Amino acid sequence: MRRKLGLALTMLAVAWPQSGTIGQTRQDANLLPGGAHWAAEVPPDWNGTLLLYSRGYSPNVGSPEAAPRQHRQALLDAGYALAGSDYGSGGWAIEEAVPAQRATIAAFAARYGKPKRVIAWGSSMGGLVSTALAEQRGSGIDGAAPMCASIGGSLGMMNMALDGAYAFRTLVAPDAGIRLVDIDDDRANGKRVGDALTEALKTPRGRARVTLAGVLAGIPGWTSRDRPEPAADAYRAQADEIARAFVMGVYLPRVDQEKRAGGAFSWNTGIDYRAQLARSGRRDLVEALYREAGLKLDADLARLNGGQRIAARPQAVDYMRAHYTPNARPLVPLLAVQTIGDGMTAPAMQRGYAEAARSDRVRSLYVRAAGHCTFDTLTVLATVRYLDRRIASGTWGRAPDAFVPHRPAPMLRACWRGGKCR
Repeated sequence: MRRKLGLALTMLAVAWPQSGTIGQTRQDANLLPGGAHWAAEVPPDWNGTLLLYSRGYSPNVGSPEAAPRQHRQALLDAGYALAGSDYGSGGWAIEEAVPAQRATIAAFAARYGKPKRVIAWGSSMGGLVSTALAEQRGSGIDGAAPMCASIGGSLGMMNMALDGAYAFRTLVAPDAGIRLVDIDDDRANGKRVGDALTEALKTPRGRARVTLAGVLAGIPGWTSRDRPEPAADAYRAQADEIARAFVMGVYLPRVDQEKRAGGAFSWNTGIDYRAQLARSGRRDLVEALYREAGLKLDADLARLNGGQRIAARPQAVDYMRAHYTPNARPLVPLLAVQTIGDGMTAPAMQRGYAEAARSDRVRSLYVRAAGHCTFDTLTVLATVRYLDRRIASGTWGRAPDAFVPHRPAPMLRACWRGGKCR
């Protein structure tokens, strides 16, 4: 009922097309056939390339964004036309977002003429939308730039988060009422996690176990944009960074996703957590903290391996495989960009996608910064221009100076459409 009311209000709000001019830039917002609405801005010196922006996760529909506010004017000044839709839905709206974005390209072309080329780009969940477009035939795009993206897909990303959540509840807060799946209130569940986390961090034992859970979830050892990157052997500092991102990076919103999917779509049946820690390449970090706390790591890993597991509903897995689990086979050039210290969409996912793709179509680049989707405008421009040149020339060329060499930890629960899930 609330969704129908929200859609009705949205349609009422856009019943009169909004048109305006900022300088000489044309700016429009209109309805799409499926009920979503779209916005576009075209500079007077348009270079022929359209940037199709996909926003990140939001519980609400909101207004259509042609580009993030902080980057918008610079992109227009560089000659790019901008467009994007509101998907027509809030939440994990991949099912609605992909067709809405395709319809936005068609609507833009009908109004302004066919672009010379279209680059799909997006942040967080919007990066996954851009990836989905890159993997679809006839999507209308010529390249994709998923940034700070959930590029590991709905199943891989959420399974990795489940491992961290399972380890935390099992080892740190078994009696705190924390739910792993079938959650009725994400905020209330997150508060229970936050309260238990605060208590755990008061002791070396709690800190060690939180760090183990964070490593299993793929959280990097630097997550705060207001703090310097810890040294490779600064284990306490890395543990603090993992803890700062833990609630938001591990207990991701599930209520909307599970409602759409028809139940729990994540699982940890058959997972060997001793093997997972070994594969992470970060056992030295965890062992150091366990030694400091006087804990036996092998005993805790045995507890995890012997604990009660979570099984997924097959039909829910099928839904999330469709909306959306990548196949890592993009049909157009794809440039994935990530900060090395993102505690919400783990850089491990970007590494996993590039390794699964094994294609010159895919280039994976990193920025030496922390935080989720914290790119500055210069980085966004460098990304768009680099991909634009790749589309035009057929070769990648030298990466811009905005990026640094980096190899994140591996994606521990990789899951690709058409392949096996770890």
